[in-house]
Amino acid sequence: MAAAAAIFYAMSKPVVAIVGRPNVGKSALFNRLVGHRKAIVESTPGVTRDRLYGTTSWRGREFSVIDTGGMTWPAKAPLQEQVLQQAERAVQDADLVLFMVDARSGLLPEDREIGERLRAPRRPVLLVVNKVDEPGSSTPTEFYELGWGDPLGISALHGLSINDLLDQVVALLPESAPEAAGTPAIQVAIVGRPNVGKSSLVNAILGDERVIVDEAPGTTRDAIDTPFTRGEQRFVLVDTAGLRRKARIDQALERYGAMRSLQAVDRADVVVLVLDASAPPVEQDQEIARYTQEQGRALVLAVNKWDLVSTTPQPRDQLLAPIRAAMRFVDYATVVYASATRGWGIQILMDRVVEAAAAHERRIATGPLNRAIEVAETTHQPSANRAGRQLKIFYATQPATKPPMIVVFVNDPELVTVNYRRYLEARLRETFDFHGTPIRLTFRPRERSPARR
Repeated sequence: MAAAAAIFYAMSKPVVAIVGRPNVGKSALFNRLVGHRKAIVESTPGVTRDRLYGTTSWRGREFSVIDTGGMTWPAKAPLQEQVLQQAERAVQDADLVLFMVDARSGLLPEDREIGERLRAPRRPVLLVVNKVDEPGSSTPTEFYELGWGDPLGISALHGLSINDLLDQVVALLPESAPEAAGTPAIQVAIVGRPNVGKSSLVNAILGDERVIVDEAPGTTRDAIDTPFTRGEQRFVLVDTAGLRRKARIDQALERYGAMRSLQAVDRADVVVLVLDASAPPVEQDQEIARYTQEQGRALVLAVNKWDLVSTTPQPRDQLLAPIRAAMRFVDYATVVYASATRGWGIQILMDRVVEAAAAHERRIATGPLNRAIEVAETTHQPSANRAGRQLKIFYATQPATKPPMIVVFVNDPELVTVNYRRYLEARLRETFDFHGTPIRLTFRPRERSPARR
């Protein structure tokens, strides 16, 4: 793909992939290693589908960890085939593979199949026997038949022998490559309702089949971090589970997925809200945008599936109107028309993400800020209230960014009308290019000096 030439993954740390058949405890070990509950853990086999990335360190060595879906052959459905492909690619990306088996169920034919297939990539492999839950319990000897050396018995759930495992991991890891120089990575969360094409859009951005795409809603169950670089700019792209209305979230896996999506918004610099071009925005789209605004995150609206309503990637005013009307409360957000399947608007989308991130952290010096406020006040004087009192602006300052917070000191904050607030915000946004980010505009009474009091 064309995008692939300009984009590459940023894997400067050694990578450890956790693989095995379904339900042997891979996600439990992943959570144990990264130090928090990032991967969804359920007794239902097949919960993990995509690759999940996390970072951990041991004895001064930092490395990345990949959780994968259960490996089974043959794949009985297209979605299962994609899960298998993602796991195989994780092995290819890894510097070390943790091959997990289950002490309770013993050695199964699926374990033998995986063990044989791990020989071809020629990666170092540690055989890890999970669910050895009693201290001092011996590891079943039958796993020696796999031919991967001495198996190490652990309990991911209870944390038994995890330190021994980590000692072996760091002993086999290569030295870390130096971190890439440049600006900090922009955290980008891809959010939206189920089946609007979020995962397809992520793959189009990366120029790679990085996440699983399926027509069935709910394919993505977790928030999936992908670090990559475009030009000199580094990003961390987070594909998330589709956010449904609360009343419709009735399964544990969907609840976890929705929670992870909201957490992805919380830690993002820029949120890309994916809309479906073939249908007008609905209440749930507005709720996602409203939550993004409340959290103070920059916002870009990506109208995906544009090829369903247009034969060209050019915008059409008659389709823009209902989108802008439904999203008028976030009118600062840039709208990008895209088609993940055809590659339309992908480069423009990433340009708008970079611009929104820059606006989100923009800081204006006190001098230019107050000159802009003075010009705005001179151009449009605030009206007096019924008692004849008129708003007076003394000065302004910007104490914070992400999002930009501007504090305006006035004679009486109660004299600030909704319309005048909107006017000042619009002038500031236009003057200092705050497009794509919310602004926290606060009015406070000017404090008098002790002498004047």
